[in-house]
Amino acid sequence: MSTSMLTTLGQTPGAGGAGALVIGIVLVVIIGIIALVVLAFMARFINLWVQALVSNASVSFFNLVGMWLRKVNPRIIVLSRIQAVKAGIQIGSNPMESHYLAGGNVPRVVNALIAADRAKIELDWNTACAIDLAGRDILDAVQTSVNPKVIDCPSTGSGRTTIDAVAQDGIQLRARARVTVRANLARLIGGATEETIIARVGEGIVTTIGSASSHKAVLENPDSISRVVLDKGLDAGTAFEILSIDIADIDVGENIGAKLQADQAESDKKRFQAEAEKRRAMAMAQEQEFQAEVQKNRALVVLAEAEVPKAMADAFRSGNMGIMDYYRMKNINADTSMRQSIAGPDEDEKKA
Repeated sequence: MSTSMLTTLGQTPGAGGAGALVIGIVLVVIIGIIALVVLAFMARFINLWVQALVSNASVSFFNLVGMWLRKVNPRIIVLSRIQAVKAGIQIGSNPMESHYLAGGNVPRVVNALIAADRAKIELDWNTACAIDLAGRDILDAVQTSVNPKVIDCPSTGSGRTTIDAVAQDGIQLRARARVTVRANLARLIGGATEETIIARVGEGIVTTIGSASSHKAVLENPDSISRVVLDKGLDAGTAFEILSIDIADIDVGENIGAKLQADQAESDKKRFQAEAEKRRAMAMAQEQEFQAEVQKNRALVVLAEAEVPKAMADAFRSGNMGIMDYYRMKNINADTSMRQSIAGPDEDEKKA
């Protein structure tokens, strides 16, 4: 065996050990990186897990990882569960997670449950979730149930400042009311909103003022409006319970009755003028017809007079009339004309 071959054989074991060492180092590095990644991944859940554990609101570590995989924010669920447990309300993480996935606001629902529990108001988790998913502010509803809310009627966003109504004597009254309501959690799902309360109260005010015989009676006792409107049960089918209706202000407006009478008189005047103009036009048309008839009759008279000379000529030719008869007729006509000129024309000729 040559020297070169011995050298090569002698170096082979050393090279293999070095390669194995490199591979081992690479594997250790890879495992270390994976371990660091796993530790970093777990670190984001360990804090929440420990926080829930020491707060007696334990949530399993794998459940936290599952929340992350299901696109649920674990921090919101854990903190909400801790808050509920500390308030003495036992709610599991699964119901909270379900409500979160349904698009609900878990912290607000938990706060509402705590507020309702402190106020001795019956409110369970399912009802609170249903109210929240219906688009209602469940926390505001609970707060309104505890602390009644005052609604202006008409509302400030309606563009009107008063509710206008007319009493039977024709005087307009302008009123503003304030309605104190309390949320009714049992009717919050499917119940009418504040707009319905405002509309019903406005309708009741208008009806009450309109049925009053005089505006003075309303001004003397404005609380009569409140009593009548409150007795109508306007909160039926709504999410609120009306506690009181107070007339904040009432003023006298225009005399609508007099204004309507003036408008009616003006309308009657124009109608009568139109009828008189119509009669005048008819009379003028009839007068024109009569004048046309007179002209027609005069034309007939002229035609008849034109026949007289012809008849006289025929009488001369036939011998029925002599020259002396003609002269006597001329004398009679001359005497008649002289008398008429002395007496003057009669009334009919003047009008003609």
